[in-house]
Amino acid sequence: MKFYRLLSISAAILLSVSAARAQNPQAQTPEQQEKQLLEYVDKEVRRLGELLDLEYWQEFYVDSILVHDYQALSEELNELQTAKVGNADLYQAVQDKWAEQIENSFKRYFTEEQWKKYSKSTAGEKKKRDKRKEKRK
Repeated sequence: MKFYRLLSISAAILLSVSAARAQNPQAQTPEQQEKQLLEYVDKEVRRLGELLDLEYWQEFYVDSILVHDYQALSEELNELQTAKVGNADLYQAVQDKWAEQIENSFKRYFTEEQWKKYSKSTAGEKKKRDKRKEKRK
């Protein structure tokens, strides 16, 4: 559950950074954004490593997945922001899409026991995401 909460928080941070950058282009450079993203990913990898007792190679994949997918999420959110999209549901749909992508990627690298523990910890957020998905249909 913390993971999806953090994903939502990170998306909100990305949105606020984008808005601040639009108002004040000097607010945060792309290098600063990249550094912030990598610090967040590092903390999340350590947290998941401890929670799920991940092996070194699994931590490598979790790190790679999070870096790639958060960068892609950031790009999509920035595209929406640049296009001046005001519909919050579209932003939420993008966040949900990438949360599901991350989840599907993790499933490939976690053992059955790790996956059960991870799924249990994120069950509440998955239910919310599924409800939003059903609502959009």
